[in-house]
Amino acid sequence: MATTEKTNNSVREPSLVRLDESAFNEAKSILYQAYRHEPTFQYLFDHRKPGYDKRVRATIRELLNLYFELNQEAIGVMADNTLVAVAFIGEPELRLNLAEQLSWRLRMVMTAGFASTRRYLDYHEKIRAMLPGKGTYQLPLMGVQPKYQNRGFGRLLLSAVEKLCSQNPRGNGLVLDTGNSRYLPFYESEGFRSLGTIRLGDYEDFVLFRDADAPPLAASE
Repeated sequence: MATTEKTNNSVREPSLVRLDESAFNEAKSILYQAYRHEPTFQYLFDHRKPGYDKRVRATIRELLNLYFELNQEAIGVMADNTLVAVAFIGEPELRLNLAEQLSWRLRMVMTAGFASTRRYLDYHEKIRAMLPGKGTYQLPLMGVQPKYQNRGFGRLLLSAVEKLCSQNPRGNGLVLDTGNSRYLPFYESEGFRSLGTIRLGDYEDFVLFRDADAPPLAASE
């Protein structure tokens, strides 16, 4: 799968790993479960029309392919000898413009459809326009296996992402977004503040920023 950042003899003790392409299928499954009911994805890929699950799967697959192709950081949490949580990080030097990724756009149109691809590109551009400076990391994909949720793995994973981002002297912080308002208290407890919202039909997507030097506001979940 990748390099384990810490070793523990107990398989029940969670450990952080850096992911490579051998974790592709496991990561895809975790992210599909994380995003298929997410309001932002429901709008972007039109959950009211047939084929919604297929469009979500295709989008996650193509995003993972792109991030691995571009050698972006990917981190996971192992527990009980299982990959239970993953996060994919966009480096600030990349400032990824999906509209310029022609092969990615073509694959997306062929699998997720033209309308969904167009909505996703528009949404992505709105987030890029809100980034506070050139040194901003992005966290476009993060998820925890449903059966392992509410056990602190999300906080462990996010803390690892924050630590990695803080190690870059040119990094000024981390941006993420969510269409689910119930996650806002969790992100606020990790030191994130609002950059604003993006209106997506009947939904509202919240764009959040954590300064590289901001301490978390809570020590436990």
